Amino acid sequence: MSNSETQRYAILGAGALGGLYGGMLARSGAEVHFLLNSDYQHVSRHGLRVESPLGDFHLPQVYTHSSPETMPACDVSIVALKTTSNHLLPKMLPSTTRDGGIVLVLQNGLNIEADSAAIVGTERVLGGCCFLCSNKTGPGFIKHLDYGHIVFGEYDQRSAQISTRVQRIADEMNAAGIDAQPTTDLAAARWRKLMWNIPFNGLSVVLDASTKQLIDDPDAVQLVETMIDEVHHAATGNGVHVDPSLKSLTVEVTRKMVPYDSSMRLDYLNRRPMEVEAIFGNPLKAARRFNLKMPTVTMLYQQLKFIDRLNADLSPPL
Repeated sequence: MSNSETQRYAILGAGALGGLYGGMLARSGAEVHFLLNSDYQHVSRHGLRVESPLGDFHLPQVYTHSSPETMPACDVSIVALKTTSNHLLPKMLPSTTRDGGIVLVLQNGLNIEADSAAIVGTERVLGGCCFLCSNKTGPGFIKHLDYGHIVFGEYDQRSAQISTRVQRIADEMNAAGIDAQPTTDLAAARWRKLMWNIPFNGLSVVLDASTKQLIDDPDAVQLVETMIDEVHHAATGNGVHVDPSLKSLTVEVTRKMVPYDSSMRLDYLNRRPMEVEAIFGNPLKAARRFNLKMPTVTMLYQQLKFIDRLNADLSPPL
């Protein structure tokens, strides 16, 4: 484990999210270890480059790993993989958490921390939502477009107080220029993010549209608003309070957003598996437990399942 004042971090999934936040932490002086796949050789030779409204930077040398087995024990392992790759976590987390380190899950969806908790234990898992417009546009190259704040907290929510370890991570992230906001209500943060992710990720695929195209069309906006209402209703039915004013704010924030292709649309266009279960399936299961109806979201979920299977059939073999 790190003996410096700043904790040692592992970034599991150095894409649009992990590359940006890991790069900002490394730029601030933190010891950050990146687990890389296809661009391991490139980043090892040329480093990591980030373009961002917060300031462009290039890190010519970063700690790179092509296997979790070469990674040191870390204080904080940030899971920034797509949930479709969570089957890899049993090979990753034991190495980076072997000396008791904690896991911060920064993934889209609901109850996606459970996969990490099954490996290291619920008490060692934090979860968070990233409100971020960012793309990985090439090997070791992250283009951050807009927003960027993180809301995160304990997965096992037993206290009304921000834990010491959550506050320490938040302090280190804020010192690195990352807008990190601790919360004692991770469930509310997750449902709040779903109010954006469900309509805009899903509709961007089935309507083949960017966020700007969706928000500029009155019929698409009506669909968006219907889904936001259904998500908010499901959250309330699950005993989670999300401020009702955030329903209209979700639409207005998107109007001000730079034109952006959602992560799900990019996965679709590149014939990668989409995070359908994490973002749609899990909330629908949560709604069904309380006999709550989400008809429009259910139809979108079924469409996405069809498209995802069709995409898989069309994808070339690995």
